[in-house]
Amino acid sequence: ALALTGLPKPHIYSADLSLFVLEAGIKLLEERRPDILYLSLTDYVQHKAAPGSPAANAFYAMMDGYLAQLDALGATIVVTADHGMNDKHGADGSPNVIYLQDVLDGWYGAGIARVILPITDPYVVHHGALGSFATVYLPLAARAHAVRVLQALPGIDVVLTREQAVERFELAGDRIGDLVIVSDHLTVLGTSAARHDLTGLTVPLRSHGGISEQKVPLLFNRPLQGVDPARRLRNFDVFDLALNHVAPRVVPSSQ
Repeated sequence: ALALTGLPKPHIYSADLSLFVLEAGIKLLEERRPDILYLSLTDYVQHKAAPGSPAANAFYAMMDGYLAQLDALGATIVVTADHGMNDKHGADGSPNVIYLQDVLDGWYGAGIARVILPITDPYVVHHGALGSFATVYLPLAARAHAVRVLQALPGIDVVLTREQAVERFELAGDRIGDLVIVSDHLTVLGTSAARHDLTGLTVPLRSHGGISEQKVPLLFNRPLQGVDPARRLRNFDVFDLALNHVAPRVVPSSQ
């Protein structure tokens, strides 16, 4: 890939990584004409820069330029995302965090409940392993009480049992805890304060994982046709839409 693009290896914490992927996509389309290209960018910029900020504007201007090149090469283009993003901090810039493990240990004692955060990937500079979704394992006798008191905490959007979460969010019931907790658009969930290294958060926290980050764009470079207006479109539908519902490319006739 380095030889293909002629670019240096980009750092994981940079906009250059997404630029590298797009540059590679252009080269592959020019040289190999694959049937399908899947170009996966990082969300580093979105974590670090709010919409309208100079860094965000520069990033999207860069994306626009590459999308124009892909379009000029005749590609059907679909742009989507895996999640949205929101500010998760107070006026002073400090993260709005509910440390669930600390809260539950205070109620039931240490070792009774266990909080699992799906956002605990190694890229802590992005989000400090803080997002708006958590799942909790705890004894049956404590669950009804936990649902009631957790739902009453400021910053909590919804608390669901495993069965409710499976139904509402289409989750696999054997892969989540007894409860699912989702925080609101301004709040993130942690385990214990001592377990989160926030030294990498050089700017106020922006993160995701909640219901407030569910809506994502579905952008196409040509009109769609034959799509049921009642169909609920989601990001994983882009393959079907691109392959089966994008209008044919119109090539202007030469004068």
